[in-house]
Amino acid sequence: MRAAWVFCLLLGTLAAYSASEPEGYSAARLYNLANSYARAGKPGMAILNYERASLLSPNDPDVQANLRYVRASAHLPAETPDTFERVATVASPFWVSWMGVLGLMLVGASVILAQLSSRHRLLRAAVTLLGVSMVVLTLCNALALWPRLHQGVVIAAGTPVRVSPVPMGDPLFTLPEGEKVKISAEHEGFALIETRAGRSGWIADSNFAPIMPR
Repeated sequence: MRAAWVFCLLLGTLAAYSASEPEGYSAARLYNLANSYARAGKPGMAILNYERASLLSPNDPDVQANLRYVRASAHLPAETPDTFERVATVASPFWVSWMGVLGLMLVGASVILAQLSSRHRLLRAAVTLLGVSMVVLTLCNALALWPRLHQGVVIAAGTPVRVSPVPMGDPLFTLPEGEKVKISAEHEGFALIETRAGRSGWIADSNFAPIMPR
């Protein structure tokens, strides 16, 4: 019994630790940094940091408004998230992850209480249902965010997309600064990317940055 309880506590502690924001990395700091880049005429870095701020604070109207403005100023197409993404990312991943931790602990506590006593079945069932619901909501949030964890932003103007991951590879097309791309693979200083239009090729790591910092 004690081992099960200790396991639940350790699981909760580890999940909470992984969910915490790194020191100095917050939506407010990223938003201010993005504003600085926007004023300096660097749309790629501005969009990158607005996107990072949006991950931490998805419902911040200032972040979303400035992101749309910079994208429009850079002549990039507007983005419209689907219904699932809008609903699943209604809250910050930081708080949603804590909700998942609490859900796991509620389910664990319900299991332990069931082993200790056969009373209060309805209460245990309610606690278990609540815990499972919180975990499911956390998983939905993670699924909605998963594609964004494999995206990057082009931070250099006229970035060449090459047929192979070598500096002298034949260029296929160029990407504008601020374009958001999907990262499919990486190889020796290059990344295989795919655009919203479905075109793919290799770009140098120095010409883009992932939305999720590594």
